Amino acid sequence: MTDINIKREEGDAGGRYVTVVNGHKAEMTWSKAGTSRIIIDHTGVPKELGGLGVGTALVKRAVEDARRDGIKIIPLCPFAKAQIEKHTEWQDILA
Repeated sequence: MTDINIKREEGDAGGRYVTVVNGHKAEMTWSKAGTSRIIIDHTGVPKELGGLGVGTALVKRAVEDARRDGIKIIPLCPFAKAQIEKHTEWQDILA
């Protein structure tokens, strides 16, 4: 799946990336760790979307935003951590 519309929502302490694919909502949540870091703490993708690349797309969007904003990511979420480890080209954003 290549065209996944991901919305970024941000508040004072953190936010989330969210998308709806085939009527199912997936999200990845994060919190701010100062002004130059975020902590990705959870990725939730329903089983109906498994294997479609939705979770990877959420992590990719966070990586792109981190690069754009000049911040680093601390991936506490096991899925996000595994994806960043798998994609060596994303590792420049690790805190």
